Amino acid sequence: MELRENAALVLIDQQKGILHPKLGPRNNPEAELRMLELLARWRDSARPVVHVHHLSRSEDSVFWPGQSGVEVQERFEPIAGERLIQKQVPDSFCGTTLEADLRGAGIGQLVIVGVATNNSVESTARTAGNLGFDTWVAEDACFTFDKADYFGIARSAAEVHAMSLANLHGEYATVVSVERILRAG
Repeated sequence: MELRENAALVLIDQQKGILHPKLGPRNNPEAELRMLELLARWRDSARPVVHVHHLSRSEDSVFWPGQSGVEVQERFEPIAGERLIQKQVPDSFCGTTLEADLRGAGIGQLVIVGVATNNSVESTARTAGNLGFDTWVAEDACFTFDKADYFGIARSAAEVHAMSLANLHGEYATVVSVERILRAG
């Protein structure tokens, strides 16, 4: 595995709303620390960073515009030169300029981190892979929440996370650890 000099770090939905207790139990309690490790490395190496923020269409969402949940967490505040994409659906490419921005900058490799693994991370990684980007998902820099499956069986956040990563790995993306990414470049 080789991390390209212009690989973009795509940081999804690190807004205050994702910390709301109403979302329920989550997995990967160290995920934000792993995201911050990658963010620091990307900034130190002057690689491109793309922040993706969700502005929901649903009034009951933690990301409904005009309330505190939509605000970025201070530790993930974009700095000068970093792109900011605002989306209204889980897929960061749908209805945004993300693909055009990446292609315009000559970026062909993405490292995707953030939340929720089975929602915005998975849908963004699927589209990225389908569009031909060399897509990596950092499994320990993502997290999700407990969720009942289609048949009503309660699944833990760890189970939901693992299944989502399994859906991605080898078809849409390469699922790797932050340690492996840091070693690659």
